[in-house]
Amino acid sequence: MLELNIQNETSRLRAVVLGTAESNGPTPNLEDAYDPKSREHIMAGTYPKIEDMVQEMEALAAVFKKYDIQVFRPNAIKDYNQIFARDIAFVVEDKFIKSNILPDREREIDAIQYVIDQIDPKKIITLPEICHVEGGDVMPWNDYIFVGTYTGEDYPEYITARTNIHAVEALQDLFPHKKVKSFELRKSNTVAKENALHLDCCFQPIGSNKAILHKNGFLIEEEYDWLVNFFGKENVFEITKDEMYHMNSNVFSISEDVIISERNFTRLNSWLSEQGFRVEKVPYAEIAKQEGLLRCSTMPLIRD
Repeated sequence: MLELNIQNETSRLRAVVLGTAESNGPTPNLEDAYDPKSREHIMAGTYPKIEDMVQEMEALAAVFKKYDIQVFRPNAIKDYNQIFARDIAFVVEDKFIKSNILPDREREIDAIQYVIDQIDPKKIITLPEICHVEGGDVMPWNDYIFVGTYTGEDYPEYITARTNIHAVEALQDLFPHKKVKSFELRKSNTVAKENALHLDCCFQPIGSNKAILHKNGFLIEEEYDWLVNFFGKENVFEITKDEMYHMNSNVFSISEDVIISERNFTRLNSWLSEQGFRVEKVPYAEIAKQEGLLRCSTMPLIRD
């Protein structure tokens, strides 16, 4: 049995699900794009090729191997995007919570059934249908669970709005001893630089007390200010709109001292090194074209 344990984003990683790109299928039609960044690349003819994405994910898998982390990969479903393992389910404490995901992506969870079979069935939670949630919006942080959401009345019009207020309330019910803190995210179906698809597209805690943040990803300035005050201004690395577009906040922590980052994030990587982090740099720029990066393609199961 897998003894699930996730209390935060940065404790030493022991087991993780890493997505797969090996049977990603052809470039989608424009009307089938789930996010504005994919749309841009479909229109420009620069949508990523399968072989390039496979290579990038193997580079990430190699880092996990180096740190002796148990890695589970989904069974490949023909012509189906299975890169972003973070979206389909997530772990908080010892509970495995299945996401209620976009209907077109429902088969992704079936591909990790062999992992789910190793979890105590009493620990597997399926939320009510009214709750929309994706793992990219959910961040356990010790006494808190940070959740990205969008509560505008026009929620149904945004394919980029992935987590609703019902899910926030359900998480609070599931974890009554934690403080569930939600953040309204800026959404756009058409302009990638004005869209925070998930909370981890504009914020991520790192180390024990630091964070990467992008102010414009948040709709309500007070909520952004709350995070700055929570971590302390001197502990926050503020990324630009361009850096958010390239997914600079979507790095992934192996421990409080080791962070996996995209090799082209020069300004961020320099700052991380200055702060005393060991930065494991990998190529991930092709995967980033689908508005997801390192955190999006991983689903941590066990941290110390």
